[in-house]
Amino acid sequence: MNSFYIFVGNEKKMTYTETLDFLFAQLPMYQRQGKAAYKANLDNTLAFDNYFKNPHKNFKTIHVAGTNGKGSVSHMIASILQEAGFKTGLYTSPHLIDFRERIKINGEKISENSVVDFVDKHKAIIEEIKPSFFEMTVAMAFNHFSNEKIDIAVIEVGMGGRLDSTNIINPMVSIITNIGLDHTQFLGNTLEEVAREKAGIIKDEVPVIIGELKNETKEVFTEISGQHKAPICFAPRRFSIGKASITENCQQIILKNIQSGTSWNIKLDLLGSYQEQNTITVMAALQILIPKLSIPKQCIIDGFANVIKNTELLGRWQIIQNKPKVICDTGHNKEGIICVVNQLRNEKFQKLHIVFGTVDDKNLDPILTLLPANANYYFTKASIPRALNENILKEKANILGLIGKSFGTVIDAYKTALQNANENDLIFIGGSTFVVADLLDSLNNV
Repeated sequence: MNSFYIFVGNEKKMTYTETLDFLFAQLPMYQRQGKAAYKANLDNTLAFDNYFKNPHKNFKTIHVAGTNGKGSVSHMIASILQEAGFKTGLYTSPHLIDFRERIKINGEKISENSVVDFVDKHKAIIEEIKPSFFEMTVAMAFNHFSNEKIDIAVIEVGMGGRLDSTNIINPMVSIITNIGLDHTQFLGNTLEEVAREKAGIIKDEVPVIIGELKNETKEVFTEISGQHKAPICFAPRRFSIGKASITENCQQIILKNIQSGTSWNIKLDLLGSYQEQNTITVMAALQILIPKLSIPKQCIIDGFANVIKNTELLGRWQIIQNKPKVICDTGHNKEGIICVVNQLRNEKFQKLHIVFGTVDDKNLDPILTLLPANANYYFTKASIPRALNENILKEKANILGLIGKSFGTVIDAYKTALQNANENDLIFIGGSTFVVADLLDSLNNV
């Protein structure tokens, strides 16, 4: 990061580091503060959008919501569009190492200078409107994509959908990956209630893809898509998994088109077994996008094979090292932890070490009861205010038979796990996106 001042005329301009400090200090940020940063309306977003003269109308968009998988689906689609030659914007959240991960064009993060310039030029309106951190980053992304004259942007919803700051776009297709009970204090306490919030991204006559077919939510999506005259497709009715296998470097998936009977042999560079469902969702969306954008088949195959290379997606069943094998994953709710535990069962190891942390507004018992008892635990706390105290986490886990020690930082917990593990053991780091973020940030700065 730059640590020097930039001078414009006679005025001293903030550095990139100072700009981020200003944003973090001035603007409420949900990832750090939780409920205090949540705003149950689009007033600030619309005010920002009006100020910037509706930049999101200057490029095509694809909108992706859901409880789990929306980040992976967004990166997969962006990778495919890049392979097809489109100048592709990608907006995702949260970031793991660098704020700039949130805003990319063809895999390249927004420049530090662009972030500094945005805040410097528009500091007055930022201080006047007092947007949340997320509202500000959405405005920055749309403005950047418009200025750079991109062809199309894949826009990931932050939380929910109906009241999300991204929900001012009119996309080519709306995608809702799945529904789980996460952020219930904002989105509702039942799957039906959460589905209604996520379904808020459905627009008039815009096709919608639902990645999961679930009895509790099917009628909600059918009802709301009908109200908007939006063609609806449940992805599992279009594609199924014929066969799947995972090696050290890639995942082989054979997808069958249920209607035509044809098959797609996909090589995926993402190693999480849960990505199988995400590929079904992406393929269903591509049925809408292929005729509109003329995407060649080879670009689809290459896009799946090069997601990490093209978009720099991090933290999805990411292998840090071997001997001992170290894996991190951002799965952080019940559904995500189920996927993690299922894949851990398929790994070969002598002893299992788990570095685990979470946030303080989670319903912990349903998550902790899923974790394997036959593991050595290293309970820890990510470096955000929302993180649950490691000693409280340890006490709750101990009651459920999960035994281990507590550590004040993720890197201390990880280093201790490394010291305790032999080369045939497995170390897993997860429980929270922010635990993974702290790990990757620390390793990045070594």
